[in-house]
Amino acid sequence: MEIQPEKQNLDQTFSNTVYHIDFYQRSYKWDEEPVQRLFDDILYEFEESWKKNPDLDPNRANIDANYPWYYLNTYVTNTVEGRVFVVDGQQRLTTLTLTLIKLAHMAQNFNSPTGPWLESRIAGYSGMERSFWMNHEGHIDVLRALLQGDDPSTIDVASGVTAENLVANFQTISHILDAKIQGQRKFEVFVHYFLYRLVLINLSVDTTHVPMVFEVINDRGVRLKPHEILKGKLLGQIDKRELAAGRYNELWDEQVERLNRFGPDTIDSFFRSWLKAKFAASRGLGVRFDGDYHREIFKRDLNDLLNLDHNALAVKKFIAGEFQYFSSLYNKVLAFAGEETSRFPAVFFNGRLTDMNTQMQLIMSACVVNDPEEDEKIALVSEGLDRAFSLLRLQGQYDSNEFVGRIYEMSAVIREQPADKIRDLLDQQLLAELEERRKTGATELFSYQLFRPMTVDRLTSRFARYFFGRVERYMAQGMGREMKHSIYDLVARTGTRNGFHIEHVLSYNDVNLGHFDGNEELFEVERNRLGAVLLLRGRDNISSSNEPYDEKLRSYANTLYWNETLREDTYKSKLDFLDFTRRESLNFRPLETFGLDEVEARHRLLFEVSKRIWDVV
Repeated sequence: MEIQPEKQNLDQTFSNTVYHIDFYQRSYKWDEEPVQRLFDDILYEFEESWKKNPDLDPNRANIDANYPWYYLNTYVTNTVEGRVFVVDGQQRLTTLTLTLIKLAHMAQNFNSPTGPWLESRIAGYSGMERSFWMNHEGHIDVLRALLQGDDPSTIDVASGVTAENLVANFQTISHILDAKIQGQRKFEVFVHYFLYRLVLINLSVDTTHVPMVFEVINDRGVRLKPHEILKGKLLGQIDKRELAAGRYNELWDEQVERLNRFGPDTIDSFFRSWLKAKFAASRGLGVRFDGDYHREIFKRDLNDLLNLDHNALAVKKFIAGEFQYFSSLYNKVLAFAGEETSRFPAVFFNGRLTDMNTQMQLIMSACVVNDPEEDEKIALVSEGLDRAFSLLRLQGQYDSNEFVGRIYEMSAVIREQPADKIRDLLDQQLLAELEERRKTGATELFSYQLFRPMTVDRLTSRFARYFFGRVERYMAQGMGREMKHSIYDLVARTGTRNGFHIEHVLSYNDVNLGHFDGNEELFEVERNRLGAVLLLRGRDNISSSNEPYDEKLRSYANTLYWNETLREDTYKSKLDFLDFTRRESLNFRPLETFGLDEVEARHRLLFEVSKRIWDVV
């Protein structure tokens, strides 16, 4: 028979069966709230009957006659080679075990004859060994310490979150029962009620149908996360002996733990990015993975490619192959996205400075399992994404909604391509986006015609800071110097005292307006062009205020390298700077005045600098 339901009271549930925790089950994660809710229900029913019959002798006949039974829910088991595995319900069963331990302590304090009975429902002999009926392998020492009455504060919980919650919830249960169950008679009546009148339904399910039953139960109860259900549906197909021998469960859990160090939902983000990388050529096709991707994997079109449904051999290959490789790759890219390194700087730019986290999808699309060109592809893809995003911004051709669609097209064209093709393929997509946006044939990745009218008010403030941060970084590297402030600080710090803000070189005053023949409309446009703005730290920005240009020049000393190039003293003794400008063929020059011609000169200089930064010279 495929499913065998059995009604049990707790006296039967915890009597002769050792329950092993199946790989389907999460750690013991109940906290105080569900424990309190469970006891609110149990104690409400108990107290109602106790009030009516407080003098009953505590024996089974009296309890059965006067206390209604209470349904605690269903738990699902699967028996393999004589071992009973809990497929669903271990949170509740574990909490009930902790309650039995607390009741055993109370029996000892009352010198109650229920003590041996309670202890036999916590642990007993299965064959020649004495075991806890609820067998939390890896955390037995914690259960043993609780049973023998150790001070909870001294119990070692280093074995993980299950251990931590075992101790915490035991203390919660202790507070509840100490407050509600007082006096030996009430205690002994409660023990009989607890063991005889609390009822569970056990569903014993054969191995073939465990994944299906597991998913349905969790869809109708407290929902698991998609990766947890996917794990059950995949690993449930593997024979338990092979599962242990191949360490598939451990491999899965290790990868999940590594990724979830970046956040509790990182593993699900990984699967969604991987599926989009490998199986979506458009935004419309990628949307299917934003929800219950664990269902999509087993639909006919994807199963024809992955072949993971009822195919244990393919599942083992997938876990040891695609899953292990690409989750490790995802972990690697996340690490480099968190801190700038010389190895993959563009990964950091995309991940922390411009929020282009779609690089994950593109990088995984380009790579194959155990890719020998992995590092080269990471660099090429991250640089190509940064180049496309930045050059579209700087040419006024960026639309966030359209760019998301372009990411899928990029992903499709670079999918599993060799490294030497990736740069050209990504640049072709940039040209295609420029053509789509302009509705004319685009022949240049970066044109001055589009860059010339770019003003700071057409950019987001964060991207404007990113742009000048990249200029500063380019100059520092070209001169062989350290940056005066990290690029992260230049982009992300915005506080009034030490944050960085955009500064107009041309303040709004009569002197500056005179350089534009009093034409306020022209003046407003020109003062907002990128060539006429700088990045200054908060206090420097405030101090320069609305001063005339010649006075502002003094405040630009010892700020950022780009700002200092306006000053004549920068060109007198700084040989590393002069060598840099000659080597890069850049027309830097000091500016004693700042009018229409000077704005144009600085703007064109920024265009040339940008071409070198994003490698479109």
